[in-house]
Amino acid sequence: MTMGKEQERLFQIAAEFNLEGTVHTITPYGSGHINDTYLVVMQEKDGGSGTKRYILQRMNTAVFTKPLELMENISGVTRYLKKKIRFEGGDPKRETLSLIETKRGENCFVAEDLGYYRMYDFIEGAVSYDAVKRPEDFYESAVAFGRFQYLLSDYPAETLHETIPDFHNTVKRYQDLEAAIAADVAGRKKSVEPEIAFARERKAELGELLDLQRAGKLPLRVTHNDTKLNNIMMDEKTGRGICVIDLDTVMPGLSLYDFGDSIRYGANTGAEDEVDLTRVSLDLSLYRLYKKGYLEGSQGSLSALEQKMLPVGAKLMTLECGIRFLTDYLNGDTYFKIHRKQQNLDRCRSQFALVADMEKKWDAMCKED
Repeated sequence: MTMGKEQERLFQIAAEFNLEGTVHTITPYGSGHINDTYLVVMQEKDGGSGTKRYILQRMNTAVFTKPLELMENISGVTRYLKKKIRFEGGDPKRETLSLIETKRGENCFVAEDLGYYRMYDFIEGAVSYDAVKRPEDFYESAVAFGRFQYLLSDYPAETLHETIPDFHNTVKRYQDLEAAIAADVAGRKKSVEPEIAFARERKAELGELLDLQRAGKLPLRVTHNDTKLNNIMMDEKTGRGICVIDLDTVMPGLSLYDFGDSIRYGANTGAEDEVDLTRVSLDLSLYRLYKKGYLEGSQGSLSALEQKMLPVGAKLMTLECGIRFLTDYLNGDTYFKIHRKQQNLDRCRSQFALVADMEKKWDAMCKED
């Protein structure tokens, strides 16, 4: 069979890494939307029947404009995780990502077309899920992300690069919204006056976490910043969350960001772009379950104030996301991909409806379990 040019190029790139065996096949893999991901299957050099698998990724430099800084973050964090996991008696090959170095000893390969490629060991016997099908899976993801905080609680977060500057600077996100309102480039301002009013009514709350961090009351931590269920590998046999993946957005931040974004995404009874807002609410049982798992996984590494502010993290991350969707709608849908008209507005309304329901359930959210 004749190899196509794309396949030939991928084989050449794979050959730049320190792999075990000879490359047999390279095929597209996974459901990610940012990076191009491939499954690399090897054969033993002596022609034996054994195989080993790797994950090859071409990084999206349109999203991540400083890929070498991003790779410094991932290299530093995964090396540290391996040491901690080994010390705890765990399996570092399965419980964190394992970067494969190039033959030059580098953490990624820069191709002639300026594509940036990296290689990971494939984690065998594990799966990831795109949606919460069972409460147990949501709980396991909480334990895994909490453990991520525990294992990295002593890591010098200030040494990490900001791969996306001001990613969770909620005050800056609000300023961007006001700029979009003033410019009104798409002529949509009048149609979203209720949503604008909703955001403005909560302006005073937006800096609460940042103010506590700047006052030294909330510690700067290593944060994942994309705490969706599908970024946890679950053991096929036990169903336990064993490994946090997709570390591209690992940055210095607050533990409350990761907790809050998980709740925003996973404890909403409606879809992120739900049109029927009567379907949108906070599932308190899922909220409590995730909180229980997150605290269990973090093993006492979160301060008393961090634990107290978990509901604030959930509300602010949801509000921030709604503000970002509204800003993009006002700007003419230039950032988030849309598949139908007004999808960003529907996303905004869904987030704001979730915030409103959180406010109704605030006492229950703040109640100590």
